[in-house]
Amino acid sequence: MAKFEEIGTASIPGLGGELRLLQRNDEFSIRIAGKAGELMNTRLHGSEDALAELACKRLADRPGVRVLVGGLGMGFTLAAALKALGEDAEVVVAELVPGVLDWNRGPLGDAAGRPLDDPRTRISLGDVGELLRRDPDGFDAIMLDVDNGPEGLMRRENDWLYSPRGLAAAQQALRPEGVLAVWSAGQDPAFSERLRRVGMLVEEITVRAHRPGKGAKHRIWLAY
Repeated sequence: MAKFEEIGTASIPGLGGELRLLQRNDEFSIRIAGKAGELMNTRLHGSEDALAELACKRLADRPGVRVLVGGLGMGFTLAAALKALGEDAEVVVAELVPGVLDWNRGPLGDAAGRPLDDPRTRISLGDVGELLRRDPDGFDAIMLDVDNGPEGLMRRENDWLYSPRGLAAAQQALRPEGVLAVWSAGQDPAFSERLRRVGMLVEEITVRAHRPGKGAKHRIWLAY
C-alpha cells in the first residue's frame, strides 16, 4: 500500500503549532505536527456530514436562512449544509487557520466538491468565538466542529467556546427557534449539563465516522 506523503503545512495562529496535510493516492489526512494520530481523513467524514444534516433538517421550510459552520476542516460539513439548504441560504464558514483555506481551495477541494466555490458560501477568517460575540441574533443554525470538541487538543482559547460564557454567546447569536449543533470525538456528560445550565434543551446523538454504521463513534449535541 502506498504511504502518506506530506504535501503541506500550516501554522496555527496563537499557538505556535503546525498542521500537516498528507496525501496517499486520492486520500488526504490532516494531522498535528509532533502528535500521533490524525485529526481528520477524507474517507471518514460521516459524522461531519451528520453535523450539518441534523442541524439543517430543522430549517428545511424556512426561507433565507443564515447558518454558521465553525471550523472548515476538509469542507464536508460546509458541503452537507449547502446540499441541505435552499438557493437563498447563506452559509458563513469560520476558519482560524489560513492554510486550511488554502488547502480547500487547492489540492483538498475536490474531496468535498469544492464548497468554497458555492456562491452561498461566505468566509470569515479568524476565531469563531469572536464572530459569535459580534453577531448576536445572526444565525438560524450554528454548527461547531472546532478542535476535538469540548475536550480540545490544540488551543486553550477553545475552552472559552465550550464554557458557559461561550455557550451563552452562541445562544445569543441564534435567531428565534435556532439550533446549536456541536460535534465531538466522544461523550462528555459535563458538557451536556453546561448546555442545560444556559437554558437550552439538549439532544445527544451518536453517529459514526464512516457510513453506513462503521468507524469510530462520535457525538453530536443539538441544543435549542
